[in-house]
Amino acid sequence: MERALTPVPPAAPIIERVETFLLDLPTIRPHKLSMATMQGQTLMIVRLHCSDGMVGIGEGTTIAGLAYGPESPEGMKLAIDTYLAPVLVGSDATRAQALMARLGKLVKGNHFAKCAVETALLDAQGKRCGLPVSELLGGRVRDRLGVAWTLASGETAKDIAEAEQMLDARRHNVFKLKIGRKSVAEDVAHVAAIKRALGDRAAVRVDINMAWSEPDAVRGLPALADAGCELAEQPVASAASLTRLMRRFPIALMADEVLTGPDSAFALAQMAGADVFAVKIEQSGGLIAGQKVAAIADAAGIGLYGGTMLEGAVGTIASAHVFATFPNLQWGTELFGPLLITEEILATPLAYRDFHLEVPTGPGLGIALDEDRVAAFRRDGARVQVAVSSASHSGV
Repeated sequence: MERALTPVPPAAPIIERVETFLLDLPTIRPHKLSMATMQGQTLMIVRLHCSDGMVGIGEGTTIAGLAYGPESPEGMKLAIDTYLAPVLVGSDATRAQALMARLGKLVKGNHFAKCAVETALLDAQGKRCGLPVSELLGGRVRDRLGVAWTLASGETAKDIAEAEQMLDARRHNVFKLKIGRKSVAEDVAHVAAIKRALGDRAAVRVDINMAWSEPDAVRGLPALADAGCELAEQPVASAASLTRLMRRFPIALMADEVLTGPDSAFALAQMAGADVFAVKIEQSGGLIAGQKVAAIADAAGIGLYGGTMLEGAVGTIASAHVFATFPNLQWGTELFGPLLITEEILATPLAYRDFHLEVPTGPGLGIALDEDRVAAFRRDGARVQVAVSSASHSGV
């Protein structure tokens, strides 16, 4: 009796080439934070070219270069080109978690660069399987995400006018105000004036970006609560200081900069150091790490907010796929990054309507770059002459 031959599985596709480049894009206005003012946005794009013809895309972005944190788009590109790409080329393109674990052992830190690579791996695998990234991550529980808008002109009248325009267009009805550059009294007056103007039509929150001392926070937080502000993001720099402020005032406290991945999330949860976690896939170290941060928050009874590093379209949609899988997302998201950029780089723009962002249903990330427009904004000299216009983001 002849034995049946065991079928030999086809060879897994491998990564053949890693491509990175920088895009310099203009923004609708200066974006003022406590530590810097952004005059534009730079995206680091990575493309993984695989032997089966699949191309996965990812993005690395930060806020105001190195003013916000230890990585910059230029540094991300260098890290990928010099250290990550040699490991990626020739590797099995279908085993994202195993490959990211290997990269984690060979390259320390560099969370933003690694997140871009993981995004590209999952995008390619989703296209290969015919599934959205959210399904690769366990399955979405929502198809659209509430999106807050950040008011960061630094001028009260301008911020009120901008908020009114967003409400009229039914684009945003939750507003986060960037404060911390001025005195506590001036910041509170700014927030109070905006909340009075908007009334019950919109929720108002603040992001202080670690600018306050603990005594500042003790003065400022109750005043913000009295002004109708519902949430304060990272008012102080340290987790210990944030923990000491917890439950002292009738306002929710959200952790952001102190969250640098699952380990920090677990430590902060143990300390009962926040009411809300702002989950950022880049800051967490990747999409899967972002899910782990959210799971820790859920287990500890901490609320969740989908944060942003002001990513462009690629990073924003990667985040959206992750946030769509969260069973709880009590505080919505702030995935407005592409709306801050004047120029469209996608073949089909993202769908923002009725105060929400719709999560694509196509394979992978469900988006495609407009190659001509991408070429127009490349920093490396590979620019082409195309008609560019600000019409893609009408409004403010």
